[in-house]
Amino acid sequence: MSIHAEDTIVALATPVGAGAIGVIRLSGPDAITITNKVFRGKNLEEQDSHTVHFGTIREGDLIVDEVLVTLFIAPKSYTKENIVEISCHGSSYIIESIIKLMIKNGARGAKPGEFTLRAFLNGGLDLSQAEAVADLIASSSETSHQLAMKQMRGGFSNELKNLRDQLIHFASMIELELDFSEEDVEFANRDQLKQLILDIQKVLDKLIMSFDQGNVLKNGVPVVIAGKPNVGKSTLLNVLLNEERAIVSDIAGTTRDTIEDEINIKGVIFRFIDTAGIRETEDVIEAEGVERTLAKIKQARLLVYLADPIQDDIDAVKQQLAEVKAYNIPYLLVVNKKDLLDTEQLEAYGKLEPLFISAKNNSGIEELQNKLLEIVNLANLNSEDVMVSNIRHVEALQKTNEALIRVLYGIDNPVASDFLAMDIRQSLYHLGEITGEVTTDDLLDNIFSKFCIGK
Repeated sequence: MSIHAEDTIVALATPVGAGAIGVIRLSGPDAITITNKVFRGKNLEEQDSHTVHFGTIREGDLIVDEVLVTLFIAPKSYTKENIVEISCHGSSYIIESIIKLMIKNGARGAKPGEFTLRAFLNGGLDLSQAEAVADLIASSSETSHQLAMKQMRGGFSNELKNLRDQLIHFASMIELELDFSEEDVEFANRDQLKQLILDIQKVLDKLIMSFDQGNVLKNGVPVVIAGKPNVGKSTLLNVLLNEERAIVSDIAGTTRDTIEDEINIKGVIFRFIDTAGIRETEDVIEAEGVERTLAKIKQARLLVYLADPIQDDIDAVKQQLAEVKAYNIPYLLVVNKKDLLDTEQLEAYGKLEPLFISAKNNSGIEELQNKLLEIVNLANLNSEDVMVSNIRHVEALQKTNEALIRVLYGIDNPVASDFLAMDIRQSLYHLGEITGEVTTDDLLDNIFSKFCIGK
């Protein structure tokens, strides 16, 4: 993504479509000058930063709209450039007319993510913070919002900066040794360097381990609802979603494919996956559904296994439970149709420590939701721990750790300082990839092309 800092860009910053208002954003050295050409009100070029002005946008003598114009003068703006935000009426015709007018007077249409890219290039954000902006816009729950907000405000970046600063000190000492290689001197204490590497690896391990949790917070907890055919899986999904999402039928094998949908439970997004019933079948289509069920189970973070005590006796349920345990993922046994069980059956099944529900009567569903929150343990994000939620970041951390392992090997099996310096530089390189000290055009294009155009 080639960027021309001398350009002034323009785009709609609010969602496309008719609404009460629309906000058009310009950024660049001529943002105020271009707007001033078509604005009738105060002279914008004589106004202070962070001020709002009422007036009209005109094309010649034609009034396009009455607007509010907000000024952000460089460097006190999101992009560190001059920014103008025009709040106009939300008519698609008005918005299109104003944008065309700005382009006619010297602006150009912004590319996806170009405002945030300029903020990064101008030092307003580092790369991990810029990526968090996109996560913040896409957040659909309290937990994903908190995670993105922490990263955007620099929690992750500060952690990495501390690690890099310590490594840079030792790297400079070892580089200094190279200048005095003929004199065989050591400026970098190897024992201190080794301890530093071990301390950094502890932090890296913690960050890498946090990815599973961070990724789930960002994208939702994948929960598979599995069980034999016709035990009430589709009914349970419909009750959880509070809508008729899945077909409910007395005919076994009705669900032939997986059905997915999301629900927000107390700030945590769960992605529920209703699956085809697990059984042997000669029906080719149903058999394919069973295969897809098994594949989804392997991808799940949690398995809700639904059993029907009316259809199967307790020994059969115990056998099914043994098969569930073999998947080696957290599971919750849920016994459906509790309203049809007598006292003796309730006591017998109670030994399996299930959760009793009646999906048809919407009974026990709140208890099920609370149990899900308890199992995944994601409801509380009040801690100050930094979490990684971006696959690009975790891969860079892993490469950093691999380079540090080579540094430790070089310390324990004394190698020349130039090889040691090379491995330390490599670890610094991978840390720098995360925050943007090290970038390529392809990397920036890949990241910012996923943004919406007005951000």
